[in-house]
Amino acid sequence: MEASLKIPVIESIRDVSEGRRVWFVDIWGVMHNGRDAFPDASAATRAFREQGGVVILLSNSPRPSPDLQAQLRIIGVPDDAYDATVSSGDLTRHEVGKHKGARVFHLGPERDLPIFHQADVTLTGPEEAELIVCSGLFDDQVETPEDYVDLLASLAARDILMICANPDHKVESGHRLIYCAGALAAAYESLGGNVVYAGKPHQPVYDLAFETASKIAGARGEIISKSDVLAIGDGAKTDIIGAGAFGVPSVFVASKLHAPDESVGLLDAEHLEGLFAEEPSPPIAATHGLRW
Repeated sequence: MEASLKIPVIESIRDVSEGRRVWFVDIWGVMHNGRDAFPDASAATRAFREQGGVVILLSNSPRPSPDLQAQLRIIGVPDDAYDATVSSGDLTRHEVGKHKGARVFHLGPERDLPIFHQADVTLTGPEEAELIVCSGLFDDQVETPEDYVDLLASLAARDILMICANPDHKVESGHRLIYCAGALAAAYESLGGNVVYAGKPHQPVYDLAFETASKIAGARGEIISKSDVLAIGDGAKTDIIGAGAFGVPSVFVASKLHAPDESVGLLDAEHLEGLFAEEPSPPIAATHGLRW
């Protein structure tokens, strides 16, 4: 991106939605902060749907869609705010299915165990593992990747494949940032480990999202193309890079992941250029939050 290119800061997503028929919307950081739903975001996606748009909530959550949707209801994101969800958990289940009969070490909290529902694998400890599925830290409220260096080094030394069920490195939880599976996967790679990433910014999850949107549109007698899609997210290295690589434009939503200080309101040209100066496909706009 040339230094003279400015990314506009918009107040309404309508400013860049003309001609779009599909939204790929990140969840954590856009629809909620892990604890509280953002009512303006749900109102925006609902309004887009009322105009005939298709909303796919595209998440790096390690939860398969049924569990993810149940979590959304608990947090306060209503069912009519979206048409479908596509998650890293959905893709992880597909990847795990390639390893039938394997002994699997689940590196992550118990809440992510639905990944293995009806999977033909045996959960085991790290010493017996033939495959690692990493969905996060055991206790993301207090732990950091540094707590896992010895464990990851021992697994990498045995050349055990890791499936990363959430490529995010950090997310906003309430008013603080916590580490995710992506941070552990990056540490594993730095130690020589091999990782398969099931989620943004990698193409397979976008293929699944586009396929899902196409089926919904097809049921209405419509055909969509990538030119109809707008991606909306707060992850510079996941949502924005992933959308660009997939060939669709994106809108960057400010959050504590990339805000210059504790105030999410500081979204100036200098900060945006610093984030996206090296990106071949920077966002077409930035906003403080998803609003209609």
